[in-house]
Amino acid sequence: MKLLYFALLRERVGVPEESLSLPPDVKDVGTLLAWLREQSPNHAAALCDPNMVRVAVNQDYAALTDPVRAGDEVALFPPVTGG
Repeated sequence: MKLLYFALLRERVGVPEESLSLPPDVKDVGTLLAWLREQSPNHAAALCDPNMVRVAVNQDYAALTDPVRAGDEVALFPPVTGG
């Protein structure tokens, strides 16, 4: 899986992107975020507030219950405001 981090999340994680192999129990966006928080203190800091994280899977906005699979591109970014 390819993970892309944007804006504040990229700053907190410390990398713009990473490629990861998921454990078998990570099957949806919610469990992915929970698993990522356990990977490092930087991930935990970046993802500590679920209200400040939006997710897109393969360039489509995703809910916590949407599935994730090996080979997906997952983008994590803060909420976007219009103007």
